[in-house]
Amino acid sequence: MLGLAVLMVSATGCFSSNPKAIEHFDKPSQMNIYGEEYVLEPPDVIEVLSADVPEIHLQSQRIRPDGMISFEGVGEIRAAGKTPAQLAEDIREKVTPYYNLTTDHPVDVRITTYQSKSYYVFGQVRHPGAKDFTGRDNVVDAIADAIPINISWIERVQVIRPSADPKVKPLIFEVNFDKLMAHGDTSKNVLLREGDIVYVPPTILGWIGLKVEELVAPLGRSFSTANTVDQGRRE
Repeated sequence: MLGLAVLMVSATGCFSSNPKAIEHFDKPSQMNIYGEEYVLEPPDVIEVLSADVPEIHLQSQRIRPDGMISFEGVGEIRAAGKTPAQLAEDIREKVTPYYNLTTDHPVDVRITTYQSKSYYVFGQVRHPGAKDFTGRDNVVDAIADAIPINISWIERVQVIRPSADPKVKPLIFEVNFDKLMAHGDTSKNVLLREGDIVYVPPTILGWIGLKVEELVAPLGRSFSTANTVDQGRRE
């Protein structure tokens, strides 16, 4: 019982969240604003819409490793490091001398495949790992898409924003996903940014089970290997 108590204290003491950290995260009400700030990088895929320029209208381009895209009759244009709106303006300037542009916004650029940036979901979920970052990803979507498993401690999901500065602590706060689903409390359903981490921890009993499995698994493999060797000798 004493050992079990120590394990339980260790499991509950491993979080270093700070409720005030949520103040540094954007809310979904700012979704459109943040989406417009997405910066294109290789290998994102974009599509150009321009009814006045048939040669490029509905043309899809994957941004090359050198950061460029190219259109026949138009030439090469740098796409990396720009927002879709900035790239659309550059394309407009490129085609203006050759085409009669009839509208105020003759060129539009939309992203069809997000591949250059990621956020991450780890812990007790069916689909952990890197996820394509779109600029509109929120905590609810991240957890729902990753699918928590039966030992997930969904009442204490950790949302983490790492710090590139070793002198600055990462921002971490907790989300009670169970409360969010049961009561529609979206006050902590923040927007994620590139590099953010969503960690779904195991429950206390689940954590203990994982630790026991870590201890028992090597013994099981050793026992299985010994049986195989012994059987081989007998044959």
